[in-house]
Amino acid sequence: MGNPRTSEAGSSAGVWASIKESLRGSEQDFTDGSLNRAVGLLAVPMVLEMAGESVFAVCDAFFVARLGPEALAGVGLTESMLEIIYALAIGLSMATTALVSRRIGEKNVRGAARAAVQAILVGVVTAVVFGVLGAIYAADLLTLMGASPETVIAGTSYTRVMYAGMVTILLLFLNNAIFRGAGDAATAMRALWIANGINVVLDPCLIFGLGPFPELGLMGAAVATTIGRGTGVVYQFWCLSQAGRLQVNADEVVIDFGVIRNLLRLSAGGVGQMLISTASYIGLIRILAMFGSAVLAGYVVAIRVVFFIILPSWGLSNAAATLVGQNLGAEKPERAERAVWLTGLWNMGFMAAVTFVVVTFAPEIIHIFTRDPAIVPIGIESLRIISYGYVFYAWGMVMMQAFNGAGDTVTPTWINFFCFWLFQIPLAWVLSIPLAMGPTGVFIAIAASYSLSAVVGVAAFRRGTWKQKRV
Repeated sequence: MGNPRTSEAGSSAGVWASIKESLRGSEQDFTDGSLNRAVGLLAVPMVLEMAGESVFAVCDAFFVARLGPEALAGVGLTESMLEIIYALAIGLSMATTALVSRRIGEKNVRGAARAAVQAILVGVVTAVVFGVLGAIYAADLLTLMGASPETVIAGTSYTRVMYAGMVTILLLFLNNAIFRGAGDAATAMRALWIANGINVVLDPCLIFGLGPFPELGLMGAAVATTIGRGTGVVYQFWCLSQAGRLQVNADEVVIDFGVIRNLLRLSAGGVGQMLISTASYIGLIRILAMFGSAVLAGYVVAIRVVFFIILPSWGLSNAAATLVGQNLGAEKPERAERAVWLTGLWNMGFMAAVTFVVVTFAPEIIHIFTRDPAIVPIGIESLRIISYGYVFYAWGMVMMQAFNGAGDTVTPTWINFFCFWLFQIPLAWVLSIPLAMGPTGVFIAIAASYSLSAVVGVAAFRRGTWKQKRV
């Protein structure tokens, strides 16, 4: 018999070796070999990438909370409007990952590079159009969202800068979708953490005027975020120009309308599903705004924490998209399906642990951001109620990403339409207004709708029609 301690030490060393390899980003063939290893090599950097994205939201909320509830409300309203842009960016990213991963699975690296270029071109055009309009009409947009006059005054500069820097938002999303589709999750992770490191340093400097920096107040948070994201984008372009898993050559930087049509066809469903969930989020914000700035600020703090938690889980779910796309490209649909169930189990375990921590330590978590007696109770309540659905969310995210990785962006669109527009918004209104539950009713509706979408998503995935999608 072998020595149990030696065996355990060897197993531990193997785990650390795999983690180091995933962070280093060595080239792998994810259409062959151990699926557990494949999920692990993709999941570790993808989780850290999305954790980096979530730090943007939490970092801004941490420092902006010191400026008062009007500033926090301004950030919340701006973020709710930018959710439409995030929906476009994520929708395009879904299509980009599906195209690139399918071409990689087919061993068509040049086709993957051509798809990457077209995605970047579409992203730049989209960002310029929406960015200019948003920067010009920043104050009007805040007023339209129901902001108080004080919130409009506090938040207009923040909104204007965020819209003006919109190209950095879309390109950061799209370039990382390219890397993920190619199976290069480590580069995507590094880009986000470079952007985040700069944002974390600049946020307090530009908000409060530390050292030689000007005191820009709320606008400083937007400037810091834009500079951080812009630096991350520069790093991404440098990586795409270098020899690696996916290199874009100068002769491939051309317009290919055939690929663009395919990209737009695929992204229509992705954008649709995100716009549906985003519109429901805006609807929830609109309902909560009826209860005053303190309630809205409490929800903003809580939802930033939720994003901090959900985004790493979403990152783990991204492993399913890459594995599905590449294995369908390699004509291995059964392996693609096994990868999804395995990723779902990983994600469920992670979110179960998170649920315990968040429910137990909700007051301590909210106190990190604010101790305002009008804001804290709302933040604690919303954080706890939303957390009760986390285990369901884990499966829902994996199922949505599996569909998207297969190029089936329509099924998640219909699931979102049913669960968020036909269920979440009406339920939130009925519980909070006619049944007089106030903000609590909105929080319950959020947990219930996301749990329902997970159940429906699993049922749709089991039908297996996604295996026949052609990209």
